[in-house]
Order: sequence, then C-alpha cells, then structure tokens
Amino acid sequence: MATIHPSSVIEDGAEIGPDCEIGPFCHIGANVVLQQGVRVQSHAVITGHTEIGVQTEIFPFAVIGGVPQDLKFKGEPTRLVIGARNRIREHVTMNTGTEGGGGITRVGDDGLFMAGCHIAHDARIGDRVIVVNNSAIAGHCVLEDDVIVGGLSGVHQWVRIGQGAIIGALSMVTNDVIPYGLVQGPRGELDGLNLVGLKRRGVARADITALRAAFQMLAQGEGAFQDRARRLGEEAESSYVRQIVDFVTAGSDRSFLTPGG
Repeated sequence: MATIHPSSVIEDGAEIGPDCEIGPFCHIGANVVLQQGVRVQSHAVITGHTEIGVQTEIFPFAVIGGVPQDLKFKGEPTRLVIGARNRIREHVTMNTGTEGGGGITRVGDDGLFMAGCHIAHDARIGDRVIVVNNSAIAGHCVLEDDVIVGGLSGVHQWVRIGQGAIIGALSMVTNDVIPYGLVQGPRGELDGLNLVGLKRRGVARADITALRAAFQMLAQGEGAFQDRARRLGEEAESSYVRQIVDFVTAGSDRSFLTPGG
C-alpha cells in the first residue's frame, strides 16, 4: 500500500498510510503518523510526535518534528500537527510544541513553506499560508489564513498576523499585523493594505473601498489605535472591516504595528 525505499529507516511504531511514498535515506520516527498519499523525498527526517496530513509533500533535507529550540524544554512529550496538501521544501525545519505553550505546533492545509524557512514551537499557522525562503516564524506566533511572509523575514515570538496580510522581504515584524495589512521595511512598518491579494481573492470592490476608508481612519483618526478601531467598529458594515476591528480589540501580547510606524 506504501512505497518505501529500502535504504530508509522506519522505526517500529510509525504509522505509514496508504499510497505514501518514502524515498531513499529518510528517517521516520516511532511516533510519526503519515496520512494517505504523503510523499517524503530523499534524506528527509520526520521525528517526534508528528502527524502529517494527506498528500503533503516533504522535500530533501527537511527536518520535521524536531525538539523546540527553547531552553525551557525538558523533554516532555509535545506534538506537531501538519494539515493536508502542504508543500514543505528543502531544508525546512518545523518543531514540536512546549509545555508552556500548550504542547502543540499546528500547521493548516495547502501551505507552501519554501526552502530554508523555520516554524518554531507552539506556532499556529493557518490555511494557504506561504512562507518564503529563509524566513523564520518564532515561537507562539499566530499566522491566520492566506498570510504571505516574504523572503529573509523574521516574525518575533507571540506576534499575530491577521488573515490576508503580506510581509515584504527583508522585514523584521515585532508587533501584531492587522488582517489584510501590508508590511515592509527592515524594521517592518504597516504601510497600507494587501490590495493585490484582496483582488486575487475576488473580494468585492465595495469591500475594498470600505477597507481603504477604514485604514485611513485607523491612520489619521483621533485617540489611541485601539480607540480608533472601536469607533470604526460602531460604523463598520463590511465583514472585512469588522474582521480588522475584532482582531485589534481582541487584545495583543505584542501591541500592534500601526500605520506610519
């Protein structure tokens, strides 16, 4: 039911689903579960308490399910759960969770994780997320659906990035990013909206116009950023604007990137 190259090591206890393909010189740990149709190319390592969803493909030299890079980790059993149809490219690393972070790292469906990127312990990654080459997502981060993180970027621990936001290449993101936000610059600044992404997703012109107006109010209104968001919520009719309001008013461990700073 599965195709396994004879040079690969499959430890006792590993669960290999039907139609899986495991190439040469791979190592699959005892607590790994590969669901149907997972493809593991040569020299990949999958270890830890790791579950990988259907039709996900893992490219050479990726290390998936390694222990957290956290000095507080003392070897307690924690997990990594990866969804369906992800493409995990060469040299990608994804770690299991920590006890202090809830014990689990989660990756959604249909993501693209390009060569050399890193997903740290206790991160929660949504669906259709793209993390470009050599970018790092630190511990406890939340990336909602449809987020794009540009190449050679870093996201600070505990940061939340809202749905549909885009992070430009070579950016360091130290605070939360509103849904559909556009961040760019060496020390990332909120520089507008991800208009290209919104149009590609087929978002209605009326909603895009409402988002533009909402962004201007957040940028130029009176009072603190959260106060502006609350006032915006009193007027919002667009569900996309309401999503930004809910994101901002939900609270933050890292504060927020705000327009112009």
